[in-house]
Amino acid sequence: MRQVQIAEAKAELSGLLAAVEAGETVAIMRRGRVVARLVPEAQIMAAEAFRPLWQTAGEIDLVAPDDRPPEAATTL
Repeated sequence: MRQVQIAEAKAELSGLLAAVEAGETVAIMRRGRVVARLVPEAQIMAAEAFRPLWQTAGEIDLVAPDDRPPEAATTL
């Protein structure tokens, strides 16, 4: 795990974010103590993200609305 002081983190934020995107964890330090961590975002599959919606399908209206001709836009 990479450790950087706050001043360095401010100066090199883009580089630190690139390192985190590559999978590295970065600890941000103040006076020798960790005050924050930058960690890679855990990737999830779309199926996992929508699973709660599928489990409550009876509560959600999944029927497409009837097709209608487009309405004219009003002018401002």
